[in-house]
Amino acid sequence: MKTAYPFLRPGMTVGLLGGSFDPPHQGHVQISLAALKRFNLDQLWWLVTPGNPLKENPPASMARRMAAARAMMDHPRVRISDIEARLGTRYTAQTLRHLRTTYPHVRFVWLMGADNLAHFHRWKDWRDILNTVPAGVLARPGERISARLSPAARIYGAHRIPAWQSQRLARAEAPAWCFLNVPMVDASSTEIRKRGEWSD
Repeated sequence: MKTAYPFLRPGMTVGLLGGSFDPPHQGHVQISLAALKRFNLDQLWWLVTPGNPLKENPPASMARRMAAARAMMDHPRVRISDIEARLGTRYTAQTLRHLRTTYPHVRFVWLMGADNLAHFHRWKDWRDILNTVPAGVLARPGERISARLSPAARIYGAHRIPAWQSQRLARAEAPAWCFLNVPMVDASSTEIRKRGEWSD
């Protein structure tokens, strides 16, 4: 299992962008590049999940999605990871517990699109996630208002870091979160699949 864990120096800041990546697209690339810069991250990992518990239909094979992600995102500070499949974790909170135990001196930041913040309160142990690692939220098309009015945003409103202070998020003590409006690519994995551009 040690092969699942790459080397990280103590004190590093690492953003974690989880998702099915079914398929990966330029929207994922754009928010990753924005997060690296705006949150002052040393690394960013794409956590390609074996499956999303909130989605009914299973995704394409892990091997296919990993290959597509590596082809899509070629950056020296971005790692494409299948660590959740290796660990056998099904939920984000479980994965974060493993990572924080393995890397006690690394600063992790959970990254998500605004579309995920809109229904984040449906995630298992979602409060544990926000209470243990800072969260960076990046705006996606059509989701800005619903995300800002979501239960998670309201409950944790007092812990929001303004966008102009985004570079301090990674070293802030949780709970802490920051909402960024970034130039958006109107790309969606769902729409790509509907168009038949990503079929088994």
